[in-house]
Amino acid sequence: MTRIGFAITGSFCTIDIALKCMAELAATGVEITPIISQNIDTLDTKFGKAAWLKDEIAKITSIPIISTIVGAEPIGPQKLLDALIILPATGNTIAKIAAGIADTSVTMAAKAHLRNGRPLILAVSSNDALGLGAKNIGLLLAARNIYFVPFGQDNASHKPRSLVFKEEFTIPTIEAALSGEQFQPLLIQH
Repeated sequence: MTRIGFAITGSFCTIDIALKCMAELAATGVEITPIISQNIDTLDTKFGKAAWLKDEIAKITSIPIISTIVGAEPIGPQKLLDALIILPATGNTIAKIAAGIADTSVTMAAKAHLRNGRPLILAVSSNDALGLGAKNIGLLLAARNIYFVPFGQDNASHKPRSLVFKEEFTIPTIEAALSGEQFQPLLIQH
């Protein structure tokens, strides 16, 4: 059975999409290990309460949620995952991965997983991805074993620096990454 880590970070406006993608992935028969950032674990927002989100994740996967650095660290040495997707991948998370910073449950999971030479898939959701965040995306586009769910500008006239992944390409991107390929086209029109 294929083992996929599914990490959720604090782009709260995409939480419903994250849950939908997680459920669709679970329906393919893979084993999903859920990983959440501290903000997802603790913050109640207008998009939902933290407890509700954790309950929703528990309905999709029977594996306990990883929400700490200590919980994420064994992913590497125990080779727990065949692939790891971060959805949504915020600008902050992308910047930390690009800089080699592992100070959250999600960035530790990414670091631990990458040490095994296995695919890390990023689903960009950032209002500054074409601003200061562009350099980090560029660094990761050139990095080994890092793949992106195709993305594009979601509202070029009102948010010209914003990029968001295209949810229907999530599973095909994971499948391609497991074969060592970047799903194409990478840049799409929203």
